[in-house]
Amino acid sequence: GHIVRNWKVRWFVLLQDKLLYYKTEGGKKESSPKGRILLDGCTITCPCLEYENRPLLIKLKTKTNTDYFLECCSREERDSWALDITGAIHAGHPVQVQELHRMKNSFKLLDNISLHHIVERMCDSGTGIKLTRNLGQGNRYKETFTGSALVDWLISNRFAVSRFEAITLASMLLEENFTMAVGARSIEATRYSDPSEQFLDDSTALYMFAESSKKHISPKEELQFNISELSGTIVKQGFLVKQGHKRKNWKVRRFVLRADPAFLHYYDPTKEENRPVGGFSLRGCLVSALEDNGVPAGVKGNVQGNLFKIITKNDIHYYIQASSKAERAQWIEAIKPLT
Repeated sequence: GHIVRNWKVRWFVLLQDKLLYYKTEGGKKESSPKGRILLDGCTITCPCLEYENRPLLIKLKTKTNTDYFLECCSREERDSWALDITGAIHAGHPVQVQELHRMKNSFKLLDNISLHHIVERMCDSGTGIKLTRNLGQGNRYKETFTGSALVDWLISNRFAVSRFEAITLASMLLEENFTMAVGARSIEATRYSDPSEQFLDDSTALYMFAESSKKHISPKEELQFNISELSGTIVKQGFLVKQGHKRKNWKVRRFVLRADPAFLHYYDPTKEENRPVGGFSLRGCLVSALEDNGVPAGVKGNVQGNLFKIITKNDIHYYIQASSKAERAQWIEAIKPLT
């Protein structure tokens, strides 16, 4: 928002020379858009790193120096929107548009490849990336691979068609904590603010699998949800922003509140499977609004306000942001009778 610096869900429509946004999905029942961004003379920044813990931003600066910050629900969605908006901005330059379409058509990650799938292939004992012993900063690492080896592997396995695309993929694996830098050279590179410079396509830069991606979880250890807890009557559902427990970043989640039995589950809106990524019983929970003046203890990052907290009977704290005070109040009123 330009006046109140909060974040609101809007339905965007990209035209040849402008970006329109509506209050409701599809713009139904609205005689005119809520606003418009003229693309003539615009500059686009993606990824935009001006907001801490909001890595999925696109920044548009109009020729009148007005800044627009747009947050997407996933990295794939962000990159797809950025590519199409850039194409609209450069519509008067056929050569640039042709190059954008070539990149879009050749880079298949956005359509059918997930980072999880790439890591699974990397870990394959037969066709995966070769792990070797290496020295880095005086330490000996047992299972590492070099930056250039990963780039070569991504290209040879057809996850990328050029070294530029492979470096982009490798940077995403690093940023999403599937891999980690080891040794002085690669660790130093991770301190760059520009994500494109954090991964090194070099035979002396060392990397290894992060513990989270190395751990093979058995079916019994996977997050299981009892059928009974998902069979309750749906009382309320909608999109909210939740703080993660480990990385303390904020992500959009679709929350579903059920009664009989009383549970609150949340789903990843970027995944097609209708399976919760988390949830908990509301029995014995405490729910309360958090004041907007100051950041409460336990909350990290750039908080936009409209916060509320749920504490489970096992003393697990969930921090959630609504898009408005009214929406926050509605969720709290709906949850309280079920605790």
